[in-house]
Amino acid sequence: MARITAIFSDVGGVLATNGWDRESRKKAAEQFRLDWVEFEDRHELVVNAFEMGQLDLDEYLDRTVFYRSRDFTKEQFREFMFAQSQPFPESLELYRRLAASGKYLLATLNNESRPLNLYRIERFGLRKIFSVFFSSCFLGLTKPHDAFYRLALTLTQRQPAECLFVDDRLLNIERADQCGIQTIHCQAPKQLETQMQALGIETR
Repeated sequence: MARITAIFSDVGGVLATNGWDRESRKKAAEQFRLDWVEFEDRHELVVNAFEMGQLDLDEYLDRTVFYRSRDFTKEQFREFMFAQSQPFPESLELYRRLAASGKYLLATLNNESRPLNLYRIERFGLRKIFSVFFSSCFLGLTKPHDAFYRLALTLTQRQPAECLFVDDRLLNIERADQCGIQTIHCQAPKQLETQMQALGIETR
């Protein structure tokens, strides 16, 4: 097995909660008394454009929530959206140690809209940990498309076998595997350090 020199990590589900996933949207529907089926249908129609940076937050909200008058404001809804992002302290501490060691290139690989992505980078201090952010909103590509992983490899000038990819979603892991990248399916962030050590990552 090749020595790992670069660690690519998802954000939601690995470093923090998923920022705007189905569970968060269900909470929003309950909180703001939205018709769940209609809200989710509208979300599905625009989510790819939103996560690839083709829609800004106002446009997303106009199409999914504020296509008619509401008894709450966009600002209230935005605050709710951002509040769904909560850190996983154990994971963040692990990645801080990896960054401080200087032994690995650290990069994020995630699907996320620009406003949420920038908010989470700032909120969780990710600029102090990661050297580069391969986010769908910046690249115009999304996981699990192979082109997403290949672009990350090309831009970091790494061979697949010397890279590790950590994600909480199995399909994303499967496609990275197909590209020759070593992977960890992160189902329990508290176990992530042990999983990394099993692959020869020096976490201390």
